[in-house]
Amino acid sequence: MRYDSEHKARTKERVLHEAANAIRAQGPDRIGVAALMAQAGLTHGGFYAHFDSKDDLIAQAITQMFEERYQNVMARMEGKRAAEQLDAFIDGYLSTRHRDDRSHGCPIPTLSGELARMPDVARQRFAAGSERMAKWLATLLKAEGVAEPRDLAASIMAEMVGAVALSRIVAEPAQSSRVLKASRDAIKARIAAARGA
Repeated sequence: MRYDSEHKARTKERVLHEAANAIRAQGPDRIGVAALMAQAGLTHGGFYAHFDSKDDLIAQAITQMFEERYQNVMARMEGKRAAEQLDAFIDGYLSTRHRDDRSHGCPIPTLSGELARMPDVARQRFAAGSERMAKWLATLLKAEGVAEPRDLAASIMAEMVGAVALSRIVAEPAQSSRVLKASRDAIKARIAAARGA
């Protein structure tokens, strides 16, 4: 049976979605092509109709992760002013919900430690996804009158990623939540100070 190009695109999207979730949950080294295809409801033989290799799959899944996350964030920001977007993004990123949802959250804190073991093309796509987020943050900061928005965006990203990663390894839930709150408060205070500088 022959399928149209839309069917092929939908099938590939389904595989990428499953791969993105599996990579976040297990890391890129531990995913198996056969299991992944089965989870997507497909046979192992269909893999090469969509991907050149497992490295190609991982690279495309990295792009998928960042794209899904970006679209999710943009949908929540629609109609909000820059200041409201900043607050909503910081609150959402540094929330217990994001901390606990490794399979669907930002790939940066989840996979940063895996980068050295990823293929070059996956690392490049990871860098591109991270850069897109930094540029978006810098645009919001610039709209808020921050003089050096790129520098502050990079610093905010580093703190947020680090806070989420740290909150995930703190065993005591209340202490983990305090890590997130302290970071939220500190970042918002820095933005407020940068607005007035």
